Amino acid sequence: MGRRKNGTGGVSHRKDGRWEARVVIGYDEKGLPKTKNVLAHTKGECLKKLKALKESLEIEEKPKYGKNMTFGEWIDFWFREFCSPRLKDSTKQTYGYRIYQQIVPNIGHIPLNELKTSDLQAFYAHLNTDGRLIRRDLNGNGVSDSHVRGIHAHCNASLKKAVEEGLIIKNPAGDCKLPPKRYAEMKVLTHEEMHRMLVQAKAEGMFELFFLDLSTGLRRGELFGLQWDDVDFDKKELHIKRQVTRIEGKLTISTPKTKRSARPVPLSELAVYVLSEYKKNATSKWLFPSPVNPDNPRDPAACRKRLSKILERAGCKHVRFHDLRHTFATMALENGIDIKTLAEILGHNTVATTINTYTHSTAEMQASAAKCIDRVIGGVEDVAEADIDVADEVPSEPAPVFEPNTGKYRKRGTGYVKQLSENCWQGRYSPTVNGERMPRNVYAETEAECEAKLAEMIREVKKELGRA
Repeated sequence: MGRRKNGTGGVSHRKDGRWEARVVIGYDEKGLPKTKNVLAHTKGECLKKLKALKESLEIEEKPKYGKNMTFGEWIDFWFREFCSPRLKDSTKQTYGYRIYQQIVPNIGHIPLNELKTSDLQAFYAHLNTDGRLIRRDLNGNGVSDSHVRGIHAHCNASLKKAVEEGLIIKNPAGDCKLPPKRYAEMKVLTHEEMHRMLVQAKAEGMFELFFLDLSTGLRRGELFGLQWDDVDFDKKELHIKRQVTRIEGKLTISTPKTKRSARPVPLSELAVYVLSEYKKNATSKWLFPSPVNPDNPRDPAACRKRLSKILERAGCKHVRFHDLRHTFATMALENGIDIKTLAEILGHNTVATTINTYTHSTAEMQASAAKCIDRVIGGVEDVAEADIDVADEVPSEPAPVFEPNTGKYRKRGTGYVKQLSENCWQGRYSPTVNGERMPRNVYAETEAECEAKLAEMIREVKKELGRA
């Protein structure tokens, strides 16, 4: 597939069907690029508009190479022409942040043919100690080692391309020393914590969502991108075809993260039963539709916040949404699933990714290994028959049954009730219509009467809005 000549601007096909051409017209005081764009319904029309734009702005056909070209100008050109067209929107946003917020402002002023390894090394050291741009009060002044490695990857790739284009003789990033790869300590829920979390989630109307994630290990975007057509009840599997992400503040539906991410995922008998029961009340094509507009998927960011509240109310340690995926993988390994099958279920590109991610050993896996050693080395088939006192390891009483925390909050969609005076209670339900909240109120002399009136009013409003 051919590529466009240097300096002719970038042309791309947008998701709305139109063609867009963009060209850099200069740089601001921080070294960041200033661009102008044109839109058209066909590629040919777009190219004509681009040519007219460049003629009106007197833009040269080729960027100034050599001594007059800074590293900032080159990495911007490399990103737009060579890198950006093949990236997904979410990845493009991440790369753009690193390039235009950190690389260009710090070392973008250095002439491309004068950039040295020492310049890059000093820049990476600065990032480690004072490179964080936001949330310094929470995370400190420096960025993580993995962030430095990511920025280096952009510098290295762009400079390697500069060598191929004959702009420089040697890639100065090739000799840089980088911080080692470190894998963050993984947090997974214990069996007891999973139970408490699911009990609490059921009380809050979120059971099916979190149960399915713990049963399949789906990425958050994949989970919220599921539609009922993706569920094959006969074959007992899900088919991952899309993902939901938030890009620049907008909810975006796109293809899965990688080619391997578009995959079938097996469902357990229990998961099939849970989904079949859940489907009986489904009114949307999405498995987990937005509570505001059922025609849209649920917002992943909102569910991240809900997870934090559910974990807190269930008395569990705080974990990220992605840690539910880690919890699933850990359970799978504990129960003897082989690493290749796990890699396919998780949608990893290589088995090596799965191995590197889950090299940790859980307490259950260590206990299993100890039993194996007992059998092989000591000839012990059953610990209970061996001359070992394990009484202290076995709880004398079963764990207490967990009751969900139903204190100071209500299930979504049930409105709320409050006491206005000694003999007056108010019930309120505020459905969202066309993006605006429409509050409806009822009043009664007692709390029980108010709850009954509120429930009846909610049924009438939902019927009126076609949401019953």
